[in-house]
Amino acid sequence: MTKKSRSSFVTRHMDALQLGSAIGFLLLVGLYASLTGANVLGLSSTAVWLLIISAVVGGYMAMNIGANDVANNMGPAVGSGAMTMGWAIVIAAVFEAMGAIVAGGEVVGTIKGGIIDSQQITDAALFAWVMFSALLAGALWLHLATAIGAPVSTTHSIIGAIMGAGIAAGGWGLVNWGTIGSIVASWVVSPLMGGAIAAAFLYVIKRSITYRNEMTEAATRAVPWLIAVMAWAFGTYMLLKGLGQLVKVPFWIAFLLGAVFAVGVWAVIRRPIARLAVRQDNSKDGVNKLFTWPLVCSAALLSFAHGANDVANAVGPLAAIYEAVKAGAIATKAATPMWVMLLGALGLAVGLALYGARLIRTVGKEITELDNMRAYSIAMAATLTVIVASQLGMPVSTTHVTIGAVFGVGFLRELLKVNYAKMEAVVFAGHQGEDRAEVEAYLQRFEAAEVQEKKRMLADMKRRAKLHEAADGAVFAKKEQKALKKAYKKELVKRSAVLRIVAAWIVTVPATAVLAAILFHLVAAVLG
Repeated sequence: MTKKSRSSFVTRHMDALQLGSAIGFLLLVGLYASLTGANVLGLSSTAVWLLIISAVVGGYMAMNIGANDVANNMGPAVGSGAMTMGWAIVIAAVFEAMGAIVAGGEVVGTIKGGIIDSQQITDAALFAWVMFSALLAGALWLHLATAIGAPVSTTHSIIGAIMGAGIAAGGWGLVNWGTIGSIVASWVVSPLMGGAIAAAFLYVIKRSITYRNEMTEAATRAVPWLIAVMAWAFGTYMLLKGLGQLVKVPFWIAFLLGAVFAVGVWAVIRRPIARLAVRQDNSKDGVNKLFTWPLVCSAALLSFAHGANDVANAVGPLAAIYEAVKAGAIATKAATPMWVMLLGALGLAVGLALYGARLIRTVGKEITELDNMRAYSIAMAATLTVIVASQLGMPVSTTHVTIGAVFGVGFLRELLKVNYAKMEAVVFAGHQGEDRAEVEAYLQRFEAAEVQEKKRMLADMKRRAKLHEAADGAVFAKKEQKALKKAYKKELVKRSAVLRIVAAWIVTVPATAVLAAILFHLVAAVLG
């Protein structure tokens, strides 16, 4: 079989190969569990099989987390062209697994955020059924969301599932409704905060660099500072979130250490960035190239932090089941054996390698068009929002923040396009009756002008338009005014993608809760 025919075979049978690889991985997980964690003396055959099946479901959950959540970190970098899809998957797989193994922590809280009161469940077997049902429900929901191309919160998925299974096991009084209320509030707060911060960063970049006549000269001054701000944010983020399970660093210490790191980065990159900027074209494409490596590094660090934090969504419930089955104890915090942590790390890597491309494409290319400057703004928004929210005690989702940041960048682009269309209308009105070539030449000068010069030119055009209107009547007829308003509404954000994703966010907690409740009753009927 030639190389070309092999490639064609793989393309034609990609779905079957992916499914076969996923099933093969889960079978290996079951075998691995039977030879390690499930091999506990004194357990009944039912308990052993529960552990093995729970391990398989935990691996399935980890795969789905890898397939769905990796888009938050890699989507903007891939969509902007900073890295290829292949490299994104390789880098994400390595750093997700490293984060899970190195910084995943020895102890993983199994009752996420105090969703249910475990003291009201006295039977260890019943508790294990709750965790198993929640784990399977969360995994199934993430699988469905990934299949329809909707990036959802894996944390919210497992929270909703634990809530539903807990209600099925012990009634409505088992749920901490205050915590659920905070989570619901975060559905609104986190995407809005991410969108606002991303839009603000992008606007600063435009005002300081791309709205200038000499873009490369402006970039020489501004880009080192922008990268230094990114270094500060990521240094602080890694100390608080990425390495939070290994070492507890107070916020102000992390803040100051991040600032010291940022100053060092600025001193190191200032001259290389200046040399690189001089070699670039005086254009947006030239400026974009200066952000390539910072974006690659930010994507890798976000993947490391994600692996360290979100692996708990897969292995936390599994650790609780292991503790309940092995010791007959109910653990709100369970010591996580290394075999469980390795299972979670491998599951993250396998899931994103097999199915991560779909959601990366959705986030990076299907919502709005991204370039390196926009992707930089999104990465900054995600990092800063999580830092601020964690200090305020807000249970935000990195998925919601990142997607909100993508929306914010897209809607800012729409707003700027509308404003520019209105400016063009003012220019045409001020040139009423003049030669078309003269109008187009003026528009070219207007587009190349600095911001302050644009304001002066617009004021002059408005004055001339009023003089024309006073002498000859309205510049534009009603039909023309309507046509102009319609032209302003150029949509750069795909509304269908927005509606699909927001709908998935809204139904995640109730959907996983209902599914987990149903699964709990099925498990209780089989094992009870």
